Amino acid sequence: MMNRNDFLKRSALSAAALASLPAFAHFSSKDEKTLNPKIVKNGEGKQVNVIGDQQTFKLTGADTNGQFTLIEEVNPPGTMIPPHVHTNEDEIFKVLEGELEVTVGDETTILKAGDLAFAPKNVPHTWKVVGDQDCKTILSVFPAGLESMFEELGGLPPGPPDFAKISEICSR
Repeated sequence: MMNRNDFLKRSALSAAALASLPAFAHFSSKDEKTLNPKIVKNGEGKQVNVIGDQQTFKLTGADTNGQFTLIEEVNPPGTMIPPHVHTNEDEIFKVLEGELEVTVGDETTILKAGDLAFAPKNVPHTWKVVGDQDCKTILSVFPAGLESMFEELGGLPPGPPDFAKISEICSR
């Protein structure tokens, strides 16, 4: 067993050795901006109603240098998003509570707490909250940017959806 003094000496030597090797200090490219840490507590984040899908933006492209977006969705049974395709983004749906019927490509399944589905770009997908309780899902989007479309859709006036306007926003 190593005593405290030996541990401190070895730790100090290891730290000094790493500090003398600047190549190990930073592996990212020079074009990358330094990201700031961020803690988002339960109930925090920008809330957006995207054609009935209740979303809370937890991390956006502004937070992640465009790498990904993280959105929490909490919706009652019956909430659904029709079949659609993203040509630029991959999505991961991870269910935390409730049940979500997901179709990705030709496969349909019901996800329960702990389950996830991967919807790669260019693959049709859809989802619907099923069961008898609200469904809480974490949606991860790679790369970021889709949140801009969600925000614009969330800004549409209440009432029956204007499908021409929705289509115009989504096509951009």
